[in-house]
Amino acid sequence: MERHFDEELKELNKQLLRMSAFVEEAISRSVKALVERKDDLAREVIKHEEKINILELEIDELCLRLLALYQPEAIDLRFITSVMKINSDLERVADQAVNIAERAQEIIKQPLLKPLIDIPRMAMLAQKMVKDSIDSLVNKDETLARDVCKRDDEVDNLNDQIFRELLTYMMQDPKAVTRAIELILVGRHLERIADHATNIAEDVIYFLKGKTIKHHIED
Repeated sequence: MERHFDEELKELNKQLLRMSAFVEEAISRSVKALVERKDDLAREVIKHEEKINILELEIDELCLRLLALYQPEAIDLRFITSVMKINSDLERVADQAVNIAERAQEIIKQPLLKPLIDIPRMAMLAQKMVKDSIDSLVNKDETLARDVCKRDDEVDNLNDQIFRELLTYMMQDPKAVTRAIELILVGRHLERIADHATNIAEDVIYFLKGKTIKHHIED
């Protein structure tokens, strides 16, 4: 029975890595669609959302099966319950990537408002946070998980900078308002991706240490 449980835990780990890979690709493609002004890439992101949604359900079902069949305790129980929350956050990251793809479809219909420098940088930071949060789970690396949490402020600051710059564009030229708002929304979606990556990192710390650091409860 224990051998079967270990095998199913490995399968759960494998499925979560698949989910993470799909989500990271969705982020990358959605931002690339925006920067390179490619509607076909945006459509691919939107089209593949269903695949991610189905995988989320499969992972949840596997978690519930493990809980029901094996009634795990201690760290195994924390791992499975953490995976359920992480799985949900990954699906929400994918939703944000779809939102960015939809924004990209609207933005590329209009002339470019300004060179896109900070948004791709912000996307790179957010995507790396997602990757590192999952790596911290796989490698049981508490230090990396805590580092991901710290990086959230960097993304927030960059988003504030983007907002202030675009606000200036809107004040100077009323015709720029629609395009500026679309880019502000992209920044907001990327900020939410970073927030979800932080949630994942916090769940990894709970899994490893049995400590809740959300809302600074650990303090």
